[in-house]
Amino acid sequence: MYYNLNDFFLDPIALKLGPIIVRWYALAYIAGLFLGWRYCALLLKRGPFVMEPQQLEDLLFYATIGVIIGGRLGYVLFYNPVYFLYNPLEILMIWRGGMSFHGGLLGVSAIGLIISYRQNIPLFPLTDLLAAAAPIGLFFGRIANFINGELYGRVSNVPWAVIFPNGGPLPRHPSQLYEAALEGFLLFTLLGALAFFTKVRHCAGILTSLFLLGYGTTRAIVEFFREPDPQLGFFIEYFTMGHLLCLPMIVAGIILFIFSIKHSSGLND
Repeated sequence: MYYNLNDFFLDPIALKLGPIIVRWYALAYIAGLFLGWRYCALLLKRGPFVMEPQQLEDLLFYATIGVIIGGRLGYVLFYNPVYFLYNPLEILMIWRGGMSFHGGLLGVSAIGLIISYRQNIPLFPLTDLLAAAAPIGLFFGRIANFINGELYGRVSNVPWAVIFPNGGPLPRHPSQLYEAALEGFLLFTLLGALAFFTKVRHCAGILTSLFLLGYGTTRAIVEFFREPDPQLGFFIEYFTMGHLLCLPMIVAGIILFIFSIKHSSGLND
């Protein structure tokens, strides 16, 4: 038995009032930002994250801009550079879709560096805060991908396979839900448990390194079930662009983890 996406009575449009159209993807961004903001505010009360409420709001505002700009440019450069080279004006048409998580991560990283320098906030406590909250946005984003019937998985005969309207007549892995479960729920639970119930939060950089490792590893696993972008296909027969982009994340996570352990006494306090 297979499922059809239409069986779930899901529509990419959440609400339509005359000319006003509200899509689930937009609501996913709003939910991720709002809940991420509240979660960061809660973490600030636990310490040792040193930041004023206004600084947190500024950080999340500019981080959102970094996600959008970085995510779009990442998609342009990593996934379809030739097309956009000949159609540069379409780079601005983000409503047509085409965002890259890895590009968004670079955008947020740049924002973090700028805010850390300009507001004299220690860099790694700042990135630890963002890393702990990031899986919230990832969870809602992947659920929105599923509702939109995009970024679906490879053809499969598993009992929970889904037929996506844009994916042809054959059932496929609901890889969006795999990602929601792993890089969203699982990573959020792991980082949250460490942030609230252990001394890890006192060791600057650990949460950031574990996010890089956790996301890079889980995304790389799901890439074996996810349909690669048609304009790119596979690299070396089995690997996708997602695999290539996750590799430096994993390496950076390992290096940062070792660095943080060596340069912090927080775990021994």
